[in-house]
Parts: sequence; C-alpha cells; structure tokens
Amino acid sequence: MSKMFSRIAMTNYVVVLLLSLTSLEHGLLFQRVSSLGINYGQVGDNLPPPDKVIQLLGSLHINKTRIYDTNPKVLSSFANSNIELFVTVENQMLPSLVDPQQALQWVTSRIKPFFPATKIGGIAVGNELYTDDDSSLIGYLVPAMTSIHAALVQTGLDKYIQVSTPNSLSVLQESYPPSAGCFRRQVTGVMTQLLSFLHSTKSPFWINAYPYFAYKDSPTKIPLDYVLFNPNPGMVDPYTKYHYDNMLYAQVDAVIFAMARLGFKDIEVGVSETGWPSKGDGDEVGATVANAAVYNKNLLKRQLQSEGTPLRKNMGLDVYLFALFNEDLKPGPTSERNYGLYQPDETMAYNVGLLSSSQSSTSSTNSIVSLTSSASTDITRGMQRLIYFMCIYMLAIHMLIRRRY
Repeated sequence: MSKMFSRIAMTNYVVVLLLSLTSLEHGLLFQRVSSLGINYGQVGDNLPPPDKVIQLLGSLHINKTRIYDTNPKVLSSFANSNIELFVTVENQMLPSLVDPQQALQWVTSRIKPFFPATKIGGIAVGNELYTDDDSSLIGYLVPAMTSIHAALVQTGLDKYIQVSTPNSLSVLQESYPPSAGCFRRQVTGVMTQLLSFLHSTKSPFWINAYPYFAYKDSPTKIPLDYVLFNPNPGMVDPYTKYHYDNMLYAQVDAVIFAMARLGFKDIEVGVSETGWPSKGDGDEVGATVANAAVYNKNLLKRQLQSEGTPLRKNMGLDVYLFALFNEDLKPGPTSERNYGLYQPDETMAYNVGLLSSSQSSTSSTNSIVSLTSSASTDITRGMQRLIYFMCIYMLAIHMLIRRRY
C-alpha cells in the first residue's frame, strides 16, 4: 500500500511540475517585485477614486505606493488591500510638529486609527526641504522627525513604521565622480543630525533622483543612452575603478560616499522618486514618450533582477517610480504634468512592458495587466528549462519504481 501511495505521490508531483511549466508558458505566473513602488500623486481634478487605484496597483502586482499626505479617504480605502503606504507630513506642518505633544496628536489622529488595517510602512517627514531656492524649513526637520518617532514609540507603532525624509540631489555639493560625493557645506550640520537619527532608528536615507534633469541641462555632454540605461560604454570612477553604465546608480553611490564622509557608512539608501516625462516644453530636451518608455522599462528590468549599485552590489535598491498618473493641476513646466505611466482614465500613457490580457478594452474592470519585461521573460524561459528537466528526471525515477515493483 505504501509503495502504491509513493507512486501516486510521484505522479502527482510530476503533474504539478507540468502544470507549472504550462503556466509559465502562458505567462500565468507573475513576479511581484518587492523593491519596486510607485508614487501616487493626487494633484489633479480628473483622477480615479482610491478604490480604482487599488485595483490598478493590484493588477500591476505593485504592493508599495507613496502618497504626499495622510488623506483619510485614501488611508481608509487602502485598508485590507495588502498595499504598503509610505505617507507624508506636508512641509508646512513641520514647525508645529517639533512640539512632542503636537506630534503625538498627529500620530494618534492621522496614523493610529488606520493601522494595521491599512499597511503603513513609512512616514516621510516633509519632501525636499533643502533646495537651491528655499531652505527655510530645514532647521525644523530633525526635531520634527524625532518628535514623530517618539510618538510612534509611545503608541507602540515604531516597530512597524519607519521615519525618514526624501531629499533632493541638490543637497550634494559634488556628485561626479561618485567617489567625490559630498554634501553642501550649508547643510552639513543638519545632515549630520539627520544621519545620526537614521542610524539610531535603522531607517533609510531617501533621495529623489532624476537623471532626466542632468540630461536636459547638458544634452551635448551627457550621452542619452547613459541616462536611459541603454547599452553604452559608461564611465569608470577614477578612484574606486567601479564601472557605471547608468547615471541613476552613480547618483545613488555619490550619496553613499557623501554619508561616509560624515562618518556614516551603513545607512541604506533608497530612491523615493525617479522617472522621465513623456512631454515637455520646447526647451525641455528629451521629454518624449519614447525616452520615458525606455527609461522606465529599463529601470523595471533592473528591478526584476534585484540589482544593486556598483558600490553595494549585493544590496537591492528600493525604488519608487514617479508617477502613477499624469496630474493636470501640477504647476511649473509642461513636464511636471506628464510623468505618469497612466492617464487619469487609466489608459497607459506609454507601454513600459505592461502585458494586458484584454488589450482591446480600456476599462480597468475588464483589463488585467501584469508587470513583465524581457528580463522577466528570460527568467521565465530559465524556469521552463529547469522544470522541463525536473519532469524528465522525475518521470525516469517513476519508471524505475514501476519496474522494480
């Protein structure tokens, strides 16, 4: 009897392997990229409601998103969705949240009522507080972060929610070559305090990094393929001898070197925003649908491979794409309103390798999409080969068992 069950179990195992092979062949097994998130901005008057956004994110197999406030309607809608939210304290609120009591009230009214049903994984305290134009709020940054973290400790939420802040690349005095990375002298004092806080709370340093801006400002000096992740000779850092084939990784490593110069070598760095506009004004060189599609598609390939930067090859890079939707009310040049992967009606602004099972329909209720790329195709083919040979091996064993008994 036990021998018969062994043969049945063996047969069932082979069947499961064959079904897995069939599923891979038809693209039914999809990867969820844990290091990839997307920014869900809401500066528009024609955007879909949060419940539709959740459906879209679920269909894309994206389980992390960043919002730029703590909108109760959004937080409530994301309850039980299993999508992790990275919420934001608006810049203008920082002076008041320096007060520990005000910070506690903010946490108990803006965070605690929604957690854990709504999966809140991080709080961004402000956004790009230091820019070339305005640094008036940066002095409030670390005190506000400290008060908010203390409030999380007091409410028992600090084990689940990290506190950090996204920074503009303008905090760097030098970024090229990456090994020359250093912070501006004007922010060195604040950065030392910030890095000390991040180190003590084991939180990441977030950077908003846009190779597009560098290319726009110097299109004759910076190769387009280098900023788009396309095959190119790249550059070699003359001091570390590390080879860089794209600008984003060079920017991230420049931040790591800048932190090291202040004595902090073990803080994780993540990219809280990166993207490419699909449309721009006449002087916004490179803002095209074609370039936007290539940049984001190539970045997705890297994320599917869990690739690290040359300086931290064995550490995956967390990245939040900017952005989910084109936002028609954003001020500034035309490019600011055209970073979205999707139009407000949930149709794709351009294709970055999103495979739809219902290409003829533009309705989100009838169209199921999944994140794929040539990288994931390669992985699928490799899995197919592996499962095929495992099937052959198991069938051979199965035949031997039958002959023996």
